[in-house]
Amino acid sequence: MINVVLCDDHAVVRRGIRDTLTEAVDVKVTGEAGSYSEVREVLRKVECDVLVLDMNMPGRDGLEVLASLRDSGSSVKVLFLSMHPEDQYAIRCLRAGAQGYISKAGDPSELITAVRTVAMGRKYVTPEVAQMLADSLSAPKSEVLHDALSERELQTVIKIASGKRLSDIAEELMLSPKTVSVYRTRALEKLNLTNNAELTVYAIRNGMV
Repeated sequence: MINVVLCDDHAVVRRGIRDTLTEAVDVKVTGEAGSYSEVREVLRKVECDVLVLDMNMPGRDGLEVLASLRDSGSSVKVLFLSMHPEDQYAIRCLRAGAQGYISKAGDPSELITAVRTVAMGRKYVTPEVAQMLADSLSAPKSEVLHDALSERELQTVIKIASGKRLSDIAEELMLSPKTVSVYRTRALEKLNLTNNAELTVYAIRNGMV
């Protein structure tokens, strides 16, 4: 039996994921968490082979949570579930140590396949992600500057390039405008850019929006 813990801040979404997974006779949802801060406590109380972790919740960066789990010595396998397209985050997550990444917009059966694959100790990637990984091996460094961005910095870049104001971004991410401004400044420095217009052009050229 594959023991799974779900972490998503929306109860309705968690219920949908749980209902999907319970259709598989070899999968059991042993626990749920509504925030990143609850994950560690839940993992201490229940058995978990695979942690299905929402990539985008208020509070801590999803990749920071993954790093925290690894630093604590946790061997739980992490499968990221995200609303963002694979081409924006999948490779970053895999490089950071996640075992898989799937989009919430995907077919429900894909989630079951991903959980089974990850539970066996293998990486779960779609054919599209496999191709992106192959392409990234030969990509010049100058073409992947945004790989150096943190998740929050990347989110900020994408949202700015989509025409959103810092105040709008702050509200969506449940952060202060000052914090979002700091992410913007760091992103500009890492991308060797000076303003939002250049940032938008970069994002478009690199298929980020």
